[in-house]
Amino acid sequence: MIHLPAAADDSDTSRVRVAMYLDLGSTYKSTTPAVTLKTAAAAEGLVVNSALEPWLQLGAGGTARFSVNGYKVRALESADWSTVAAAVKKLQSTLDKPVAFAVDQAGGTVYRVYTGPYVSEAEAQKAADRVSQTLSASLKGGKAEARGPLYVTAGSFASQAEAANLRQTLSAPHAEAVVVMTGPQQYAVWVGGALSASEQSALQTELTGLYPGISWAPVSENAPALLLHRDVTLNLDGPAGVDHYELSGEGAKLMIRDDGNSPIQVVERSARSYRGDFEISKVNGQLALVNELPLEQYLYSVVAGEVPSSWPQEALKAQAVAARSYALYNAGLNKFKVAGLVDTTLSQVYNGTDKEVSSIVQAVDATAGEVLTAANGQIVEGIFASNSGGVTADSSEVWGNVNPIYSSVPSDGDESAQASLKSWYHVLLSSGITGYVREDNTALNGTTSAGMQKLTVTTSNVLVRKLPLIQSDVEPLAKLNPGDQAIVLDKVPESSSYAWIRGPYSSEELVKSLKGKTSTEAPSPILNLEVTQRGPSGRVTQVKANGQPLDVKYPDSYRSALNGLPSTLFDIVQTGRYTVQGAGGTTATGTASSATTIQSASGKTAANGSLVVMSGDKTARVVDTSNQFVFVGRGNGHGLGLSQWGAKGLADAGYDYQQILQHYYQNVTIVKE
Repeated sequence: MIHLPAAADDSDTSRVRVAMYLDLGSTYKSTTPAVTLKTAAAAEGLVVNSALEPWLQLGAGGTARFSVNGYKVRALESADWSTVAAAVKKLQSTLDKPVAFAVDQAGGTVYRVYTGPYVSEAEAQKAADRVSQTLSASLKGGKAEARGPLYVTAGSFASQAEAANLRQTLSAPHAEAVVVMTGPQQYAVWVGGALSASEQSALQTELTGLYPGISWAPVSENAPALLLHRDVTLNLDGPAGVDHYELSGEGAKLMIRDDGNSPIQVVERSARSYRGDFEISKVNGQLALVNELPLEQYLYSVVAGEVPSSWPQEALKAQAVAARSYALYNAGLNKFKVAGLVDTTLSQVYNGTDKEVSSIVQAVDATAGEVLTAANGQIVEGIFASNSGGVTADSSEVWGNVNPIYSSVPSDGDESAQASLKSWYHVLLSSGITGYVREDNTALNGTTSAGMQKLTVTTSNVLVRKLPLIQSDVEPLAKLNPGDQAIVLDKVPESSSYAWIRGPYSSEELVKSLKGKTSTEAPSPILNLEVTQRGPSGRVTQVKANGQPLDVKYPDSYRSALNGLPSTLFDIVQTGRYTVQGAGGTTATGTASSATTIQSASGKTAANGSLVVMSGDKTARVVDTSNQFVFVGRGNGHGLGLSQWGAKGLADAGYDYQQILQHYYQNVTIVKE
């Protein structure tokens, strides 16, 4: 059913509100010009105006599109479908996303393409210039035009057909006529959209002169209404239309509800289906889509999206309680204004009904209503991370302050994340290239005169990777075939959520990544990068570049500041850095450059390219004059609270979900709300 609802009751903890499309600037931004919903069951439309009133009926198995009235651009109008389809395709690859409508007129059908909405008239005018340039060939000297949210009405009608008949007879320069639903079985014809009140007044005067028999009046911006369109955007092979409802009215909200048992599909969200109701409104000039549904049904999806359904029941139960606590805690904060949560990892992964499986449903139902509470009885946020790398974070290492609930504890089960993964050899090729090859494509066969192992490739087309993992979107460093040989520098596990390697990154790459993320601009070039402080779990709390602290907002920010590292539990290896052991136990540290010289059996030579250095324990690494930075670390995520892989490890060892939760969260009680 569809209605304009009253404000949500924040005291109702049995339901949650999840934003899927919303523009809150830096807080959260996910936008679309229109959202397409497919209903499995028949849906009734209700509007909350002065009372609850029925407005619409949506058929079972139907498709409808929804948008919000605002500033937009009329990009193109044409009776030629091929011209319109080509324009839509062009615009789809730009920032100005299109919507196309079919409009029946006395002389036949024409198609209008719009982009937007935009937050202001100024932004719409800028967009009109962009669109004019994008579609210059199709416009043939014409220009795209900005449109606003203001209209003039031609009066009310008892039927949509009667309103449609009048609409076909109306036309005005730089304005469009549209049939509008203003209430149950109440229709009007609006002409607009004017960009300002003065433009709206001028349009009213113009229409009075053109059509003196009609009593024209300005439409209030506060009047709730649905502008009715036939949308032809979805299938560009031919102009097959679907109903499109454009919500108008300042503060108006539109709720789409089915019969309560049949999920609704959201095409723009990878055609996933969702339980509950959908609320559409305008926030900051953009369409906002909020899914409101029962908390426990929300958790069916969240737990399935966060951890594998094949994991032990006790681990799934622990995740369910943590996720329920997180949802209720954040619902009370109303961080996202119209919702307490979003459907991405910024809150919790929420993909609708598509991943619901019986083992997850069983775990959620078995813990129904159970949450974590602190000593004061307040719900604990229930923060969790994928893998803590063997030890969870202390809150001081993430936020910079102490929270006794989030103290560092061992998380031995994390290592199981790489139990079934292959090992990789870090190798040096005869060409001087260093990279990684997987162990099962090679055979070890002897050593060099310096005692370093050699390997021979045993299969065809073995790719030498930049990192010890398969990245299909990253070009390999080299390709090897049977018989090709390489020197083994090291053997490492495949990068996973437990152990990982990232880089090597050049100074330029790190300076670019750090830009805007430190309160003092990072030095350039970066010649030396070192960890200078660590917290209780060993996580990095300070990094210095050329001796200058990289002062991020809070310690966990190092993850994004340093090119998106999985965690802050890392060491830094500088590829050009070396330490020389001298006589009497003295040591000297330096950075390789083209001017660096080394002493060999044949005398002094310049350190051109790469040098292989071996430590006393026979481990080798390449020192090169490019002086890049490699990050070697453990864990995935901030590391606070429940470690999902660690919970699995404890469940495998026989711990129940309450024991797991009380291991990862200190000073908490599990209660049933």
